[in-house]
Amino acid sequence: MQVTETLNDGLKRGYTITVTAAELAEKVDAKLREAQPEVELKGFRKGKVPMAMLKKQFGPRVLGEAMQEAVDGAMQAHFDETGARPAMQPKVEMQDGETWKEGDDVIVNLSYEALPEIADPDFSGIALERLVVKAEDAAVDEALENLAKQAQSFGDKDGAAEDGDQVVFDFTGRVDGEAFEGGAATDYPLVLGSGQFIPGFEEQLVGVKAGDSKDVTVTFPENYGAAHLAGKEAVFECVVKGVKAPEAAELNDELASKFGAESLDALKGQIREGLEGEYAQASRAVVKRALLDKLDADVSFELPEGLVEAEASQIAHQLWHDEHPEVHDHNHGEIEISDEHRKLAVRRVKLGLLLAEVGRKAEVTVSDAEMTQAILQQARQYPGQEREFFEFVQKNAQMQQQLRAPLFEDKVVDMILGKATVTEKDVSKDDLKAALDALEAEV
Repeated sequence: MQVTETLNDGLKRGYTITVTAAELAEKVDAKLREAQPEVELKGFRKGKVPMAMLKKQFGPRVLGEAMQEAVDGAMQAHFDETGARPAMQPKVEMQDGETWKEGDDVIVNLSYEALPEIADPDFSGIALERLVVKAEDAAVDEALENLAKQAQSFGDKDGAAEDGDQVVFDFTGRVDGEAFEGGAATDYPLVLGSGQFIPGFEEQLVGVKAGDSKDVTVTFPENYGAAHLAGKEAVFECVVKGVKAPEAAELNDELASKFGAESLDALKGQIREGLEGEYAQASRAVVKRALLDKLDADVSFELPEGLVEAEASQIAHQLWHDEHPEVHDHNHGEIEISDEHRKLAVRRVKLGLLLAEVGRKAEVTVSDAEMTQAILQQARQYPGQEREFFEFVQKNAQMQQQLRAPLFEDKVVDMILGKATVTEKDVSKDDLKAALDALEAEV
């Protein structure tokens, strides 16, 4: 077996792998001899089938397996010997594939782009600012007021219903005079202005009083979930049984107990801690972007063209679907890749390769416990189907990689931040929000 270099230009590599006919025949014979003891054919006892008969019966299939194993083995030996790491799946083509016949040498062309050599950056020379926001008393009080609203009750009210009031009523909906399934209820409590019912419904109940009867006429949206009702006009016969005004919960220890706190002061402490946790998370996003911007500007190495082009194509495709949410498949025309797409792809590929190499050299890993936590967190987005989602991820290697990649990246980023010079700067909540808004504007 012979491996000959045919291309060495930047990151591009090309080789021919030659497996001689004699080597291939020897592999075929070895595989047939290995299988011979277990083979049974009509007229022969198990393990007594002659080699010539085995070659005639199984030779073509075994030949194909031997060719594949020989080429795969040569490729693996090449990568082990050279230490080269292909950026993408290598391209393998057989020379004279259409005219090749048994007895000929097998010559395969192997081509790929290698991952670049990346020098270790000096992270200690990186200077960054981490924005620190303390939860102000006003923010804590505002959050506490919102909790009180969540815990509010409703008391009977004399007079007409207003926005924010609760109307308790019976209703029956009809389309073309016919009642429809799911269009009726009794003693239904509806908070006006909540947007719980279809547009135009709640506004027509403003001003009703207990004991009133009122017909509410609305049109179901064109995109309504029930196709037989979409776009249809409906009349709801409503009988108002009561009108209730909101009564905010008092800010006391009793309110705190409803949210699992021992006292009002303890609840305020939890709110403050939660707010500052949110601020810290937002601040981390800002300092992470600043770090990545710095690395993008300061670090330079050759990028695999194929990897950049593939990333640019993926970016263009994703952005196109973002602009055309009505298209859920890939039955569309070719999507043009712009210079902006390629510019973003260059940044993503560069930073992705850099962080991967830094993490590889530092032996950064994502533990099973961290993966399990990430899967459970993702599964919460599918209430009632958490177990099915968990099992799906366990069987899907691609999905596992999608969850593992950001965990790995964050661990590498934290490691780099630990080596960089990061100073803290006290700022206001508005300053932090402005910094976040600036990040979104740059995306």
